[in-house]
Amino acid sequence: MKAIRCLPLALAALFGFATAQAAEPSVHFYNWYDYIAPDTPVQFHKETGISVLQDTFDNSDVMQSKLMAGRSGYDVVVASSDLLPNLIKAGVLQELDRSQLGNWSHLDPEMLAKVQSNDPGNRFAAPYLWGTTGIGYDADKVKALLGDQAPVDSLDLIFKEENLAKLSQCGVAMLDSPSEIIPIALHYLGLPHNSQNPEDYKKAEALLLKVRPHIRYFDSSKFITDLANGNICVVLGWSGGVFDAQVASQKANNGRHLVYSIPREGGPVWVENLVLLKDAPHPQDGLKFIDYLLRPQVIAQSSDYLGYPNANRDATALVAQKIRDNPGVYPSAEVMATLFPLEPLPLKMERVRTRVWSKVKTGS
Repeated sequence: MKAIRCLPLALAALFGFATAQAAEPSVHFYNWYDYIAPDTPVQFHKETGISVLQDTFDNSDVMQSKLMAGRSGYDVVVASSDLLPNLIKAGVLQELDRSQLGNWSHLDPEMLAKVQSNDPGNRFAAPYLWGTTGIGYDADKVKALLGDQAPVDSLDLIFKEENLAKLSQCGVAMLDSPSEIIPIALHYLGLPHNSQNPEDYKKAEALLLKVRPHIRYFDSSKFITDLANGNICVVLGWSGGVFDAQVASQKANNGRHLVYSIPREGGPVWVENLVLLKDAPHPQDGLKFIDYLLRPQVIAQSSDYLGYPNANRDATALVAQKIRDNPGVYPSAEVMATLFPLEPLPLKMERVRTRVWSKVKTGS
């Protein structure tokens, strides 16, 4: 009976706490998993009194579907450049009010130009972090299986079956990302990475199905831990993901020599952007959060934590030297010239690509 008598008081206390929480200004942030320095939301709250409520995703298709459905409850979302045209066309995004973004002036004009192909005039998206998709590998394990001449700087490591068959002994993974892996396969075959010819996709499908038996899994986050602890030895993955694996391996002091390589054939370069939703519940607080993330000192902390370059020209000097001098993070101009941006496809071709990916993942 004591518990029953106390229940109204407990409910009243809980309701009062919830009311107090609801009264506090907040920003609802939808972001890639582990894609911001942990202290950044805390420091933003300390400076502004606005709390950051964050949900995460590890698949851009899931994110896009949620936004397209509407009424997601989010204010600020991190969106890949190749998704911007569809989101803009659907009226999901709110045009950014530059008068409230004092830190916009710090953005790199070259990055703004890259994003303009998907967001003309840079009206809806503020470039945040960017990166490449390439090869992460355990140098010692690869050498043991393929010898000193292993083509670790080439997509031959992945797409030549004789190489992958041997490497499957120590584990090979790929991103679960058709918008990246299929363009990489097309590019390797000498075909347009954004081809609109269905016959080209049949060739990419044949290539991927040939190596499919030797790929342990497709995943966009699991590979980080597995590469760090030795469960896999090669991944076709993101530069920052491999950086995370390197950091984890060093902390564990497990003696692994993990390396990230941008293939000499080239590969994708992508930009992740901060966008404000049209139906954002807290648009003004959302703009304050975007402006805070564009501050050079703030974005440099996320680059240091994640191992991804940022789109902020004035932040480069503030990034840790080991990050900004790493050619796998900040590629040279010569390497950048070999890279291609991710681009949206017409709906008809997007369906073709989706069908190809389904076959590749199932292996049939």
